[in-house]
Amino acid sequence: MAASVSPVIQNGSVHPQDQPISPEQPHQQQPHDDSSPSPPLKGLPQLPPQQQPEQPFQPQEMQQLQQQEEGPVDPEMQMQMQQQYEYEQQMYMQQQQQQYEQEMMFQQQMNSGPIDWQQQEQQLDPSSMAQDQSVLSHSHLKPGHKATLLSYTQTLELYRQNAKKTNDPELQFEFAAFMIDAGKPLEDPQTRAELFDEAMKLLRKLATNGHAESQHYLAECYASGFAKGKPDFDKAFPLWVQASKHGHPDAAYRTGRCYDEGLGTRKDNARAVQFYRKAASANHPGAMWRLGVVTLYGELGVTASPRDGVKWLKRSSQAATPEFPFALYELAQLHERGIENIVFVDPEYSISLYSQAAELGHAASAFRLGECWEYGKLGCNQDPRLSIHYYTLAAQQEHPEACFALAAWYLVGSQGVLPQSDAEAYIWAKRAADKDLAKALYAMGYFTEVGIGPRKDLDEAIEWYKKAAVAGDKRATERLEGVPVDTKKKGKDEKCIVM
Repeated sequence: MAASVSPVIQNGSVHPQDQPISPEQPHQQQPHDDSSPSPPLKGLPQLPPQQQPEQPFQPQEMQQLQQQEEGPVDPEMQMQMQQQYEYEQQMYMQQQQQQYEQEMMFQQQMNSGPIDWQQQEQQLDPSSMAQDQSVLSHSHLKPGHKATLLSYTQTLELYRQNAKKTNDPELQFEFAAFMIDAGKPLEDPQTRAELFDEAMKLLRKLATNGHAESQHYLAECYASGFAKGKPDFDKAFPLWVQASKHGHPDAAYRTGRCYDEGLGTRKDNARAVQFYRKAASANHPGAMWRLGVVTLYGELGVTASPRDGVKWLKRSSQAATPEFPFALYELAQLHERGIENIVFVDPEYSISLYSQAAELGHAASAFRLGECWEYGKLGCNQDPRLSIHYYTLAAQQEHPEACFALAAWYLVGSQGVLPQSDAEAYIWAKRAADKDLAKALYAMGYFTEVGIGPRKDLDEAIEWYKKAAVAGDKRATERLEGVPVDTKKKGKDEKCIVM
């Protein structure tokens, strides 16, 4: 039939057989004409004339109607036709759903996955499209010793193709960052190096084109030592400056730190404060914290203003993050001692601030809480369990004082909380000594002299005492001069001598 099918019928939302026919119109056979509508079926309701479909039925349906015109409609045949129609509709909707799910999955995979960025973009050939279809089939996820590698490789390739076809710098940046993150756990050094080289090449291109996030990320790669194996602030600093000019708050803060500490550039207090203020105006918690300290104590050539300094610290504490919890710690210390007419002494509030900072991973705050719960400071009751808990949080971050405090707890133990263990005491004391903590160096000398730990060795003990004496521990100096250590004392007395 030459006539076209209605768009509503084409998309499967309405089928010709769904259109009711009024029973009021008698069944009359009309000569077949492409310009006239198809005759109604007997015994079925019929729509009013204005609701009849304007387009003719499809050929297969016309044949069925023509067969029915020859006589009354068989109810059994009509039921079979209805069942056939429902089955075809169900199959059609399933196909549409599968096609939609495949398209959505394809888009997700394209957003997740080396590009020769010097070559011109090329269209995907049929073989590559066939490869995409194999990804959509999930065949690469079947069990096998190469299943994970294959899935990762194809995901990376899909991401690569998507990044290559777009001019969106945000998507290209995300792909570069993805390659760096994905390459870090790889065991094959060649594959890892290829991913890193490709990512760095793309980041440099984006940074040259003025993409602020790429400039900042590339600077972080140089500053962390990722790019060259050691920190390179000479390359990181100008990138941070460029990103800060494009309104990147963290880049402005990093630029201020470089001027503050002379990293990649000469020290310049005025410029450091300038960039701190720029980042702080964008509510950067690190910049507000540093500006608060500078203003509170009058550093970097800024006139001291405790009131303004506290304001900056409060703003920073409200925006504190795991990377920048420092304002919480500073305020907690201020509320321990107070500032006349500005900060009132409030031990309970100090504990609250320390707790917030410790939850964000601030080691010094966790150590301070450990002290408070061990010795009953700032209104805390003595609680070995809480003390050991907070000491452990800080020690896990290599806080030397916390490591040594934890060694002291293991040396004496706590009934029902922590079993006594000379081995653990030795381990944690050594971790503190490795950070050049003077009293930990002395404790290691004592442990090695009397045999607490793996062995008893007087020569090694003398070496530890020498290190402790250089670090300023007077007990180590006395021990080297021949003053004996009472090794017969036990329990808490022993803790008092050593710790």
